[in-house]
Amino acid sequence: MSNIIVRIIDLPCTVRGYTALDDEGDYNIYLNARLNPQQQEKAYNHEMRHITRDDWNDAKTVQMAEYM
Repeated sequence: MSNIIVRIIDLPCTVRGYTALDDEGDYNIYLNARLNPQQQEKAYNHEMRHITRDDWNDAKTVQMAEYM
């Protein structure tokens, strides 16, 4: 697994977090600064599941990956 970088930034209220794979192959998890610490932890765990399932190298659609 590549490096995992976590950033807490202001995101729209409807977005708890998201993960992006950068050019170096590192995962960048962005968590919404508007969430309380418990909500941020839940969002972090959700994003980590995407990473551990290797959703970026699978043929799943975003909708299917979120469903799983």
